[in-house]
Amino acid sequence: MATSIKSTELDFDTIKSRLKDYLRAQDQFQDYDFEGSGLSNLLDVLAYNTHFNGLLANFALNESFLNTAQLRSSMVSHAEALGYIPRSYTSSKALVNLSLSITALTRPTSIALPRGTSFTTTVAGESYTFSTLETYNATDDGSGVYNFVTRASETSIPIYEGITKTKTFFVGEVNESQVYVIPDVTADTNSLQVRVYDTAGSSSFVAYTNLKDAVRITANSTYYQIKEVPNGYYEVLFGDGVSTGKRPVAGNKIVITYLSTVGPAADGAQTFTPSADLRVGGVDYPITVTTDAVSSNGTFKESIESIRQNTPLAFASQKRMVVAEDYKAQILANYSAYLDDVIAWSGADNDPVVYGKVYVGLKFKDNIAEDTQAEVKTDIINTLSANFAVMSIDTDFTDPVETYLELQVNFNLDPDLTDRTPRATETLVKSLVQDYIDTNLKRFGKVFRRSLILTQIDDLDQAILNSRMAVKVQQRFTPVTGQSLSYTVKFPVALATPDDVNRIITSGRFVFDGEQCKIQNRLKSNKLEIVNLDGTVKVDNVGEYNDTTGTILIQGFNPTAITGGSELKISAVPVNQSTIRPLRNYIIDIDSEVLEATAQIDYQETRLTL
Repeated sequence: MATSIKSTELDFDTIKSRLKDYLRAQDQFQDYDFEGSGLSNLLDVLAYNTHFNGLLANFALNESFLNTAQLRSSMVSHAEALGYIPRSYTSSKALVNLSLSITALTRPTSIALPRGTSFTTTVAGESYTFSTLETYNATDDGSGVYNFVTRASETSIPIYEGITKTKTFFVGEVNESQVYVIPDVTADTNSLQVRVYDTAGSSSFVAYTNLKDAVRITANSTYYQIKEVPNGYYEVLFGDGVSTGKRPVAGNKIVITYLSTVGPAADGAQTFTPSADLRVGGVDYPITVTTDAVSSNGTFKESIESIRQNTPLAFASQKRMVVAEDYKAQILANYSAYLDDVIAWSGADNDPVVYGKVYVGLKFKDNIAEDTQAEVKTDIINTLSANFAVMSIDTDFTDPVETYLELQVNFNLDPDLTDRTPRATETLVKSLVQDYIDTNLKRFGKVFRRSLILTQIDDLDQAILNSRMAVKVQQRFTPVTGQSLSYTVKFPVALATPDDVNRIITSGRFVFDGEQCKIQNRLKSNKLEIVNLDGTVKVDNVGEYNDTTGTILIQGFNPTAITGGSELKISAVPVNQSTIRPLRNYIIDIDSEVLEATAQIDYQETRLTL
């Protein structure tokens, strides 16, 4: 007989039932009709009150922790407490060459392109505005042509999508609560320009910079902080005058300029038109624009799950770069707008071992221009490594190396248990495998486990009775045609030893000696040979493979053409087909062109009635 109410059962009906059980157990309420309207209404009130309070307590408790919070405001607050600043909207960026021509006999030696010079473009029928965030200068080349360049003398000028907005504040008395809020959820905080004027009418100002870029802070340092507030707006904070730098004083005017952006919607812009001519010496001259790189890298605010993942990493590194994981954390915290993934390892873990270095692999987002990628790498070295890394440790970047899987799936299918045809089921299985690879792999450190995919295939349809999968790994390289050269191809896993039945190493097709040929290993041998499509050996020794290290050495290779493109695919049978674990900067992908799924008709589950 119930004498208490279980606090873990918070749904309304259960709470009301427990209240009835509790009251019936009391001597003074044994004869009461709890279904009567009066008592039933009272119990409804009690049950609703308990139900709502239970839900409120549950929600509040969940929002109190980084791992369980669901509201963005809660997640941002937890991240801020751990020193991580979630990414705001990011403007799409394009690289352009800008120039103008002055034919007048008397012309200036140099001219300036002011900050905020705007350009219009169209993406998918929508018009967008891009603008410069700095002032760029150009000098006369002697013939009246002025090519604008950056401070590093580069001709690729970055322009950013967004509408330039300005917010002005006046600093009150010290004893007043000073709050400076930018009321714009789509503000790109990277584009902020903060200027503090002595008075409302003053023309001179002091520029403040973001505290996250600070290396040393004194009482006179001019830094600002920016944080996202619960309603999605951004609050700008200044120093306390002691430990976090100088703060504005009463009477100062604060002018904040920023870009309000649409994020990724403006990606892909190719043609840019100046909004106005540039006035030089009282005459307007048209600006010539040539696109170096189409717009890319526009992003929305950092997602809740991304904040949940990156905050602990940034907190663990504590603004220092000592171990390899610190490099990953700091790079993700500062450049996640450009990157899908990062991996880092020490020179002691490299192959070959190189002491005094940290190797970093960067997987950039799609459509990030090569110039932008180079800028990011340079900025990582100059901003992060130079200030936070251990002295005498150099940062070396390595490109991701993709290892492709060649998968052949065979499954037993009972057609009596499904309304799909065997061909339709094969297509469904292939789609499942592709989706699994896209979702679970294609990032650094992600391991392929065959059994996990086979389990999903078996659960896909009750007509699939069982499944199996043959796995090969594939690397690609681009040989030079018409020259006899040597190549080394490395796999991230050990390869199977040669036997007398199966070829462990095979390649794609190429033209050699006027015939379509391929590379394969001899049966029962690690030696490699070139054979034509009839199996005739053209070259009996073109190298060898080391099954223990997963290395293939191809020597004296001189094809005249690669069939189907410029890359030659080298396929190998791994020693362990059940688990493919990538090393260092290897990323596992799939070769969709050779993905196969074959159904074998199996009536073993059919029951016949005589």
